[in-house]
Amino acid sequence: MSIDSRLVEISEFTGEGYRPLVDYGEWRVAILRYIDELAPENISFMERHNETDEVFVLLEGRCVLLIGEGEDGIEKIHGVTMLPHKLYNIKQGIYHSHALSHDAIVLVVENRDTGVINSKSVFLTDQQREEILAMSKLFLWKNT
Repeated sequence: MSIDSRLVEISEFTGEGYRPLVDYGEWRVAILRYIDELAPENISFMERHNETDEVFVLLEGRCVLLIGEGEDGIEKIHGVTMLPHKLYNIKQGIYHSHALSHDAIVLVVENRDTGVINSKSVFLTDQQREEILAMSKLFLWKNT
């Protein structure tokens, strides 16, 4: 049985990486899935959004939410093991990234205009990359 698309819009994303699924007014809902650049050993930068918060919800798999302290650069990195179905709100101006397991699916809710124009990325040092790898292995792979 088919429902008229004017009544309900049904979307899904089964590929890799990030894909917006719903844009409405000033907000966007997207899905983030595993992509090689978010494998712990490949994370090379963190980003911050200068004009908006961003919300993440772990739907499946495992994810370490990486949070960086600092203004112009990252002075300290924290790893937060996301629990399924809990909301994680990254405040405006806070550096962040994700380390994802291969089966991870994360729901993303953000302002519709969130992008490179109102965000800043900072490349990580080799030492910071090693810290992320160690944190991620502890949280993501301890039961595998």
